Amino acid sequence: MPETPPDRLSTDPASPYFDKDLLERGVGIRFKGVEKTNVEEYCVSEGWVRVSVGKTLDRKGKPMTMKLQGTVEPYFRDEAPAAD
Repeated sequence: MPETPPDRLSTDPASPYFDKDLLERGVGIRFKGVEKTNVEEYCVSEGWVRVSVGKTLDRKGKPMTMKLQGTVEPYFRDEAPAAD
């Protein structure tokens, strides 16, 4: 597994940017220097995060989201697993 999080990652299994292994490892997001826990998707190179808005759902049952522009800093919450 890489030591740095990918440029773009999503929590939606239908997204092409979804990666179950990385999400299970734990990816944290700092957006404009503030820790965010409600991030649904992010892109470092384009400088945006998509955050859920309350508990509201869209007509397909997915969380309503809002796209915010700014500096995105992803990081792993734990150390890399040891290779056996």
